[in-house]
Amino acid sequence: MSLNKAHQQQLLALAKSSIAQGLQTGKPLKINLADFPAELLEIRATFVTLQKHQQLRGCIGMLQAVRPLAEDIAENAFSAAFKDPRFPPLQTDELDSLEIHLSILTPAEPIAFTSEQDLLDKLQPDIDGLILEEGYRRGTFLPAVWESLPEPRQFLRHLKQKAGLPANYWSDTVRVSRYRADVID
Repeated sequence: MSLNKAHQQQLLALAKSSIAQGLQTGKPLKINLADFPAELLEIRATFVTLQKHQQLRGCIGMLQAVRPLAEDIAENAFSAAFKDPRFPPLQTDELDSLEIHLSILTPAEPIAFTSEQDLLDKLQPDIDGLILEEGYRRGTFLPAVWESLPEPRQFLRHLKQKAGLPANYWSDTVRVSRYRADVID
């Protein structure tokens, strides 16, 4: 799904409004779905990434599509600003220096592979977002992470660590799925 420029700008404004509402009231923006066009009401999975001076300041989202796109963006923007456990809640003086990046995900699809090398050979840098699962452990990297980890082996090693596994871990029970993301910024 590709959104036109006006819809993209509407989603960015919605994310910023939700963060501003959170700064004022401590609660996410409650939206009226009737105020949005049909394209922004599709059930989609999204991530909202916040950066300040090109450094990560928060990133929250869901891999499963469970809410209308506009609602998901508003909720995830608030959560990225105030509920990412890696960062303190956003402060008012940070709002103007905040960069907001929206990722609208495609449904994840499992990757069939026979070994770690086979998996590495099938990865598409700068295109694939990955979900790695082993038992109850799970981690994901959005496609944008390829910018800082451009080599597939390095990308996979860091993803394993994010999932709580050793960087050199491998097992025949590892599951990996891929998705793509339309990024709006």
